Amino acid sequence: MTRTVHPIEQESYAILRRLLAQRHPGAVARTPLARAVLERVVHASADLEYAEDLVLPSESVLEDAVVALRAGAPVVADVAMVAAGITRRRSLCHITDPRAVDLAAELGVTRSAAAMRLAAEEAGPGAVYVVGCAPTALFELIDGAERYRPLLVLGLPVGFVGAVESKQALRESGLPAVSNRSGKGGSAVAAAGLNALLYQEVDK
Repeated sequence: MTRTVHPIEQESYAILRRLLAQRHPGAVARTPLARAVLERVVHASADLEYAEDLVLPSESVLEDAVVALRAGAPVVADVAMVAAGITRRRSLCHITDPRAVDLAAELGVTRSAAAMRLAAEEAGPGAVYVVGCAPTALFELIDGAERYRPLLVLGLPVGFVGAVESKQALRESGLPAVSNRSGKGGSAVAAAGLNALLYQEVDK
């Protein structure tokens, strides 16, 4: 299904591309999917500094994710705000599931971590994970990577406690991932990164 782009969005992209070219010329030289993710993150945040802050995997990793998403790969979100921001795809999110409360108490972890465990077990191997709020959910995903076997992780939690550390741990884990170095991030940014891939047409 072709996506209709509103004239306001077209104008916004024209402005952000001009500003990126002026202030961060290296952004223009990025590979197509990497640039698409960067531009949509900037569009969602109005923050050009993501041109230096965002850490992206190889183009082939992003291409594989696009192909898998088009084939119906499950999407897992850490919180409802991330899930709400993901368009064209229903995502698994168990943050409001009563089982997450019980599991969190049983394991001595946060509800976000417990919800991630529930969603990951339901999704199975090969899912795409989008974490925009809870560093503890990202740590759970990293710690359980051998069981969950994610296809791609968009790890962009925001905050002052654990956000930077969780994203650094994600990069050090070797998992295919989109992340950023600072404490910036958030639900809108994480969802935007995934939407950039959902909007692509890639033939393999």
